Amino acid sequence: MITLALSKGRIFDETLPLLQAAGVEVAEDPEKSRKLIIGTSRPELRIVLVRATDVPTYVQHGGADLGVVGLDTLLEHGGQGLYQPLDLQIAKCRMSVAVRDDFDYAAAVRQGSRIRVATKYTRIASDHFAEKGVHVDLIKLYGSMELAPLTGLADAIVDLVSTGSTLKANKLVEVERIMDISSRLVVNQAALKLRREPIRALIDAFSSAVGG
Repeated sequence: MITLALSKGRIFDETLPLLQAAGVEVAEDPEKSRKLIIGTSRPELRIVLVRATDVPTYVQHGGADLGVVGLDTLLEHGGQGLYQPLDLQIAKCRMSVAVRDDFDYAAAVRQGSRIRVATKYTRIASDHFAEKGVHVDLIKLYGSMELAPLTGLADAIVDLVSTGSTLKANKLVEVERIMDISSRLVVNQAALKLRREPIRALIDAFSSAVGG
């Protein structure tokens, strides 16, 4: 049995066409089922539904053989020991710095003053500002980043941006693009050695689907 770890939502939805291109149909809609383990049209392949941040952990420790996870999660929570054969080019967005539209970010950074940055991506934010030589106080939040500058909790946020409409609705502007984000296929290295042929076949099928 091969186990593929996916998270509900955008990654699951955008992985489905890749699975279908690989000749795999998912047995149930996770939004309509309470099951956390879902079968597929291939008896030897099943899907486990986990939190996005838990996908690398499941794959790394053998709870799943493969997984699909965003680059942001890999960078923030670590992808050590994971084989990363493919950028699946799905769930695309970007990691950016955003501020209130009346905040002079360029001046604050140029003057070398210490700024307060709210984010759930503390590792990525810390590395980014360290490279720029900017002193920051990081404030870890888990949701509604946009509120932080509006309430005076922070001067800036580091968060994922897709269309930018949420920023605009809250009178925030994107002032710096840190990196482009997409989802990667990650593989447990021990599983690849033990079940090389079926796992390699699945990797190749994904590769063909992305290339096509």
